[in-house]
Amino acid sequence: MLTIVRTPLRISLFGGGTDYREYFEHSGGAVLGGTIDKFIYMICLPMSPVAQTRYRLTYSKVETVDHAAEIQHPVIREVLKDEAYDVPFNLAVISDIPGGSGLGSSSAFTVGFLNLVRHLKGIAPTKYDLARAAVRVESELLLERVGVQDQFHAAFGGFSLYEFKKDNTAISPIQMSTGFRRKLNESLVLVHTQRYRSASTILEEQVKVTREGKVNSDLQAIKELCFEARQHFQSGDADMALTEIGRMLSENWRIKRSLSSSISNTHLDEIYEAGMKLGAYGGKLAGAGGGGFFIFLAPEDAIKRMQSWFGAERVIKAEFQDEGSRLVKAL
Repeated sequence: MLTIVRTPLRISLFGGGTDYREYFEHSGGAVLGGTIDKFIYMICLPMSPVAQTRYRLTYSKVETVDHAAEIQHPVIREVLKDEAYDVPFNLAVISDIPGGSGLGSSSAFTVGFLNLVRHLKGIAPTKYDLARAAVRVESELLLERVGVQDQFHAAFGGFSLYEFKKDNTAISPIQMSTGFRRKLNESLVLVHTQRYRSASTILEEQVKVTREGKVNSDLQAIKELCFEARQHFQSGDADMALTEIGRMLSENWRIKRSLSSSISNTHLDEIYEAGMKLGAYGGKLAGAGGGGFFIFLAPEDAIKRMQSWFGAERVIKAEFQDEGSRLVKAL
């Protein structure tokens, strides 16, 4: 049986950093953002009974092994073990955008593979179960330094405000008009920094100072931007709201880059400054920092200037969409 699962990447606009347990378990966290029309696809076929190996995995590497314990990819290996799934298969992973770009691809991979395995087991998981299971895989089984927003974005999809407390997560979809969403998508643009990075490495210093309480005031300010921005996203005046949201994105970036010395550098600062000089309403670096994509909100003429300045291949248009991880084919 051919099985295909598609899982979206995400753009986190406000609140990043408050979704780490070191902060939200005592102060409560909040993030605002949404999934975009860029996806990770997982295509799975049963392994032929006459194949020389039981598993063939094709992602950035190719693995052919006989036992799940021999699999090098940590998420695939640990999920198979945890789910007690040992049926041989051939898996191919394809992504619209490479990993290490700050768009939540690592957690999208985890959510997507969990979704795939559970469907192979005959289980139709809820979005909430998928998100919580992905958090557990990454934080408890793999012992990675991760927040909890990316797993919820990938599982639920849509454009929402997520609030994290010690024992629960509240999800509030943003109620924006069709016209506002169209203008928001028209203004959204990603500029690649030509740098890739490991989020876990970047986060070492940030998590340390968060645990020590040294950045509580900064994280509180970032969190408050979520609630202020929600009002603008639900505003009737799209042009004025986009200008104000852009300003808030830049404010979020100003605070964010102070959380760790690894988040920004001269190269990244120059990209941000160029985007602003070319006419963007505002912008910030996606994800943990160090590389990946800058997110800008900008009018159409400014986007054209960015394409000319940075090169069209580095400037990528994206749109917010409502889809979470889902089974797109099973036959």
